[in-house]
Amino acid sequence: MLVFHLLLIIFEEVNTKPLILSIESSCDDTSVAILKGRKVLSNIVSTQKVHKDFGGVVPELASRAHQKNIVPTVDVAVKTAGIKLAELDAIAFTVGPGLLGSLLVGVSFAKSMALGLGIPLITVNHMEAHILAHFIDSDKQAPSFPFICLTVSGGHTQLVEVKSPYQFEIHGETIDDAAGEAFDKIAKIMGLPYPGGPVLDKLAQDGNPLAFKFSLPKVGNYDYSFSGLKTSVLYFLQKEMKLNSAFIEENKNDLCASVQKAILDVLFVKLDLLVEELGIKQIAVAGGVSANSGLRSRLETKRKVGWSVYLPDFEYCTDNAAMIGIGGYYKFLKQDFAEISIAAQARLKITK
Repeated sequence: MLVFHLLLIIFEEVNTKPLILSIESSCDDTSVAILKGRKVLSNIVSTQKVHKDFGGVVPELASRAHQKNIVPTVDVAVKTAGIKLAELDAIAFTVGPGLLGSLLVGVSFAKSMALGLGIPLITVNHMEAHILAHFIDSDKQAPSFPFICLTVSGGHTQLVEVKSPYQFEIHGETIDDAAGEAFDKIAKIMGLPYPGGPVLDKLAQDGNPLAFKFSLPKVGNYDYSFSGLKTSVLYFLQKEMKLNSAFIEENKNDLCASVQKAILDVLFVKLDLLVEELGIKQIAVAGGVSANSGLRSRLETKRKVGWSVYLPDFEYCTDNAAMIGIGGYYKFLKQDFAEISIAAQARLKITK
């Protein structure tokens, strides 16, 4: 039955290439993309810099910035794609999960635009879109079904078994902080600039990952926890700073390398176990943290033991509307359209 379903998808892909405008506004980036089938014609991201002074995303400021950015971002996306609004077949948008105020801006705009153009609405789950970003038409090879996806971002960490573009099964997820959140919060504790994750990664490349050891959380099954690790680092630094106020500055590279190793150890222990249990060695990685150099290095070592590893192009790793567009594309194939009464859902789960 599954084979028949996948063959049907392939047939529909060959014969259906809708023109879809997609909107992503789940957090602090306003993004609009236009896809023709699985091909990206434009993918515009307007980044909000207002949060830098606060060391993290401020929800109220984020929603206000989305209101300011959404119209010009749509305009640039349409002009870059070289299309006319009247040519669009559907509007896809992030319905959740995310910051409610930010989601409301995208949802409201998508509804208004669809009504004005008289075309269907398509809701897309933000987390499913991260996974489906692997199927955007590009030079990158896409995984075949079934595969395991490790989704690691600032707000989410999940281990998902992907059986088709419509079938996802979560085997584990974070019960508190996400991996990306742990990177950013520890970077903030160390006084690194925001966003701290990429800065920590860069410093770690010149450090010794074995210089310092931090206690790793123990959580049952395939779930993750990073809040305890963050606290362990905080207490360690407080203790050392009392003895030497310049401790962080003098050991910055080694601290970053040791923190990065600890976070990656947590991620890979569970991933290794799931690969062994399911017997699936096709591994995809999605989300902003997939750009981390340490993570990519570890994945390269896994290729040597028989894993097939897949990473989307960097521009599709972080929050962007192209990934929403590919999610919308697969729903369009099924004619799975939303009612105009649909509401944003801040805590939306992946559907099985």
